[in-house]
Amino acid sequence: MGRKGEKWGKKVSWYEGNVRLEKVPTEKVPTKKVVPAWKEKVWGEETAKGKEKSRGEEIVSIDKGRGEKKGRGEKGRRQGAGRGEEPAREEPIAENPGKGRVHKVQVEDQGRGQERKRSEEQARGTKLGPGREQEKGRGQKQEQGRDPETGETRYSTQTLGRPQARRKGQYREKCGAMFPASPAWPKVRVLQVLWALLAVLLASRRLRAFKDFQVCTWHAVLNEFHMVGKEGVEDRFFEQKPVDKVNKVFQTLVDSPIDRNEVYMGFPYYLKINYLCNQKLSQDLVRMGHLTGLKPLVLITFQSPVNFYHWKIEQLQIQMEAAPFRSEVSEECMAEEVCSMSWYTPMPIKNGSVVMRVDISSNGLGTFIQDTSFHVNINGFLKRNEFDRVLYAVGEELYGLAAEHFVGISSRPLWYTVGQAPVLILGGIPDEKYVLMTDTSFQDYSIVELSIDSCWVGSVYCPHYGFTATIYDAIATESTLFIRQNQLVYYFTGTYTTLHENNRGSDSWVRVLASECIMKLCPAHFPDNGSEYVMALTMGKNEGFIHFGTITDGQVSFEMLPKSWSVCQQIADNSCTIIWSEYVAGEQTLLLLVESGIAGGSYLYLIISYNIVTNEMAVVSEVPEFIPEARGLEFLMILGTETYTNTRMIARGISFNPYNNLVFIWGNFLLQSSNKENLIYLADFPKEQTIKYIARSFLGNMAIVTETEEIWYLMEGTYRVYQLFPSRGWDVHISLQQMQQSSLYASNETMVTLFYEDNKLYQLVYLMHKNKGKLVKRPVPVEKLLMYQQYTTHHELERKGNYSMLSFTNFCPFSVMRLRNLPRPQRYTRQERYRARPPSVLERSGFHTKSSLAIYQGLVYYLLWLHSKYDKPYADPVHDPTWRWWQNNKVDKDYYFFLASNWRSAGGVYIDMDSYEKIYNLEPEYQLPERIFLDKGTEYSFTIFLSGQGRSYRAQAELGSAFQMHTQVDVGVVLADPGCIEALVKQEVLINRNSVLFLITLKDKKLCYDQGISGHHLMKTSMMVNVVGSSGFCFQETHLQPRMQGNLLVPVLIGCPPGKRLAFDITYTLEYSRRQNKHYFDCVQVDPEMPCFLFRDIFYPFFLIQDLVTGDSGSFQGRTNSLIWTTRTTRTTKDSAFHIMSHQSPGIEWLCLENSPCYDNVPRGIFSPEFFFKVLVSNRGVDTSTYCNYQLTFLVHIHGLPLSPKRALFIFMVSTSVFVGLVIFYIIFRLLWPLMVKGCTMLRWKINDIIASDSYYTYTSISGISSVSSVRQSRQSSIASSRIEEDGAEPREAMEGQLTTLASHLPPPPATIMPPLQGPS
Repeated sequence: MGRKGEKWGKKVSWYEGNVRLEKVPTEKVPTKKVVPAWKEKVWGEETAKGKEKSRGEEIVSIDKGRGEKKGRGEKGRRQGAGRGEEPAREEPIAENPGKGRVHKVQVEDQGRGQERKRSEEQARGTKLGPGREQEKGRGQKQEQGRDPETGETRYSTQTLGRPQARRKGQYREKCGAMFPASPAWPKVRVLQVLWALLAVLLASRRLRAFKDFQVCTWHAVLNEFHMVGKEGVEDRFFEQKPVDKVNKVFQTLVDSPIDRNEVYMGFPYYLKINYLCNQKLSQDLVRMGHLTGLKPLVLITFQSPVNFYHWKIEQLQIQMEAAPFRSEVSEECMAEEVCSMSWYTPMPIKNGSVVMRVDISSNGLGTFIQDTSFHVNINGFLKRNEFDRVLYAVGEELYGLAAEHFVGISSRPLWYTVGQAPVLILGGIPDEKYVLMTDTSFQDYSIVELSIDSCWVGSVYCPHYGFTATIYDAIATESTLFIRQNQLVYYFTGTYTTLHENNRGSDSWVRVLASECIMKLCPAHFPDNGSEYVMALTMGKNEGFIHFGTITDGQVSFEMLPKSWSVCQQIADNSCTIIWSEYVAGEQTLLLLVESGIAGGSYLYLIISYNIVTNEMAVVSEVPEFIPEARGLEFLMILGTETYTNTRMIARGISFNPYNNLVFIWGNFLLQSSNKENLIYLADFPKEQTIKYIARSFLGNMAIVTETEEIWYLMEGTYRVYQLFPSRGWDVHISLQQMQQSSLYASNETMVTLFYEDNKLYQLVYLMHKNKGKLVKRPVPVEKLLMYQQYTTHHELERKGNYSMLSFTNFCPFSVMRLRNLPRPQRYTRQERYRARPPSVLERSGFHTKSSLAIYQGLVYYLLWLHSKYDKPYADPVHDPTWRWWQNNKVDKDYYFFLASNWRSAGGVYIDMDSYEKIYNLEPEYQLPERIFLDKGTEYSFTIFLSGQGRSYRAQAELGSAFQMHTQVDVGVVLADPGCIEALVKQEVLINRNSVLFLITLKDKKLCYDQGISGHHLMKTSMMVNVVGSSGFCFQETHLQPRMQGNLLVPVLIGCPPGKRLAFDITYTLEYSRRQNKHYFDCVQVDPEMPCFLFRDIFYPFFLIQDLVTGDSGSFQGRTNSLIWTTRTTRTTKDSAFHIMSHQSPGIEWLCLENSPCYDNVPRGIFSPEFFFKVLVSNRGVDTSTYCNYQLTFLVHIHGLPLSPKRALFIFMVSTSVFVGLVIFYIIFRLLWPLMVKGCTMLRWKINDIIASDSYYTYTSISGISSVSSVRQSRQSSIASSRIEEDGAEPREAMEGQLTTLASHLPPPPATIMPPLQGPS
């Protein structure tokens, strides 16, 4: 066991997927850092550097708080959670200086030269400190003990100091009699109880990690807009109208870059985020995370709608940074700053999308928290009652679980439209109208008693099997739920204003097919042609027909198919029965599994294809009557010459995957076909079992559930079927979970359903523990089960001297697999991503207020509003939706920053314009994307790096040539549609690294798709890359869980990718027209969004092909069509109906001839006539370089249009007549006006004279001289005043002369006779 008197270190070497332990002098051992597995960006990437790089060797040392890379059999992070500390410990590691190898996770930090002597019976102990050596006397002591069986010395440690929190207190842990081990150890000491040892081996260091540091995960709930900051509040997502309370807050931002004239709205919900450690919420840890700079990053992915005719198809994402906010606590808070806090982000809503995936990650500071992904969907089946309570509209919600509803009840399938159903529904509760409903994929759920009439309809054509209230079949679509109770079918349409733009929700359950006897409902897993589908199988009078249901925008309609003769009539069997129907998306075809009777009372099962468009039906294959004899083979091709057993085949269903074209027919057998005709029998599935239902991820994985609740697993494209439950791997996994006291497992449990979510298999299980039941959703660890089963099956005992060694066989053909040279993903994934950060608050603690959160809501809302409004015909000068938002305020950017730096920003917030942008340059994530889009002739290339196990290469000499290296590691590429796509594989052998590179190029062959609208009618296919011999044997340990390696499936969508559009380049059109025509005249009333063009100028339109995903924008060569213009271009289409224009073609001359819409246009006002031309631009049939049919319809504003000859002559005559009449009238007026004035004046004086004379003689002469004098004076003044009023324009001197003349013509006043004075008599 090595030289005893010499100090030795440990040197680790990568070889055959394990770590070889070698002895090297410690004084010559350099110390290197090992990158932890969760920081690796490639598959199984090593960090070996230095002198041993060529041999794949490295010296391992543990950096502080960062753990180390993991091999097989290890789960989770090692050596602490993130940057926290962990108590050191010592554990024995078995050594063998010759052939012994240990897993790399067993090699730990050597304490910078500190070694411990060991005896021959004692393994060397290593410290598991936080990356630095444990100092002596630092609260740690060692305890030694003896193994009761072997008598060997054991080590255990007692360490003061709680890990990660750095708080006072004592945390003690003893290793006891348990030896640390790992499934990757090829040789360890054998104990008496082999299975118990194997469980400990497979547990590896997870048990210690579970105790050593707290596993933290993100936790998020929804809060309504007005409930922000409330503790213990969790709201349901059903409100869809925007909030108008945000705009008031924006009016206070007087010194901000936003335009206060705009209307800012908000979303009805916030996403409240915390994190749980060991499934518990600790405000101390949350505050610590905030103080250390931790911030959650939230990525919202909006699912595209089904109806692409109504909504634009796009792959949209928005990334937000959560804002810290103090929570409102009811009890007294003694803290200075905060007692309780959370992070908040707006929960955005997008028109046309009701399914949203939320990914929460950390910004890299503070506590290490695992990334979390979940769905937040809109529940349109809720309503608010008169008391403002949220209730289910489909029935009454129950608040209790009864054990009799789940215990002992058989599981049932979960049916829904993949990726489109926001609410899932599951029936099957016996004798009750109860269903399980969830809008979070069973993260939480509700038990609802449906409000249906439950009427029983029986007749002579509908067999009466008995009445029950059980909901047998339940199917969820994008906006509608379907159920079957007995032989009755109901549907309920939810209220989704974001989908239908109006209230199309149902008030109650609607019964359909009332006169039919429905035997079964079959789902259509994928939408097609903008609609979803459901199929109802009948029995009784219409047996042999299918009721094909179509759901479009919430409207449900059924059609009975075939349209003429029934299926039974067309195959000449009146007793046939359709037992399953599968809709083939993209082909508009139904695959029918038909049971046909034959002589002797037996049945024959037929696979029939029916086209719902052409009404053509054909039998594509027949299922053999008996199960074939496989004779030890994994699969068997059905050719008709096989040997069969005595067991009859009983078919139960059929399933089709549109991505890889694989058809599975299942019953007490499992058949596979890639062309619907040739059948392959998978012999691993036992004929004694019968498949009840299957669950498919449609991404290469399939799970099988039998009548006895067994679970089997199949990787599509392979032929081996694995039993997951019950199995030895499951027993080991259950033992480990019980040791960890997991809350997801119990001794008494019942599986409710099995389903896939995001290519991960989940169970919905009812657990009974201490007479209390609960329903939980838990993942099925397929990789772990296969790995455990491999270790429990393939191991052997070897005797080495006095020791018995347990060795495992590694069947994986490679040790390391990585992906390299991946292109930037956005060009192929078509993901549009925006970034929005919260406004900065001018508060020293960094906490936001309700006003700042409302501002954040408005900014995110306005950002998405700009995105939706950017899809317009006229292109902006800058190809970016956010350009218009900040175009007028960018110059004042420094000024706003100055205000914020001096704490003088209005409203207490600072809005950084660079925090709201669109991202065009995402980097690859060192893994294949979840889907890729291929345009015509597009290529997608990547490289696979494989390191072989042992000597994987050999030299082979060929005649007349030099030696060539050949590798035993082979890669196969399987194409679902080889007539449409092709794959090229180029191999490069790296002898010095014992590795091989495979350059794989996927290319479209330009044969299988015509031109189409962006995102419409895409063809589904796939490419699968398989390392030969790796299926079920190769696994990679990550910090979360093992991951299967060696099989890569990439869904491929062929056609015009989403996010491409054609736009009118108004900027360059104006510039070029001004340059060519030497002038430019706009309309009198200028519209900046739609400039005008002069009619007599030649129109030079230019167009852009814009990529909304990558930001590319280039010129367009297409065709235009109109009846109101002409061009000198001679190139036309074949039918000469359209002129083919390009950027080099001469411009367009406007004609507006007779019978055209712009002919004889009546002007409005005094300006020339204007007209709006609708122009259609397309490249269909002309541009053969793309699958995209670019169609653009836009308006062109033309002014200065000429009038028609008739209308021009009429207007000229009328105008001339009016003008001449006005001139004549003016001349006459000027000539006759003086004479008319003189005559009028003379007439007026005569009238005045007559009036004055008559007035004088009417007065009596009995008055005195004074009276006559006063009368005369008043008459003179009245005459003078009347003359002045009538002709005030005469000179004052003329007026006085006339008065004198008038006075001279008056007669003298009469003499006054005074009577004599009489005295007294």
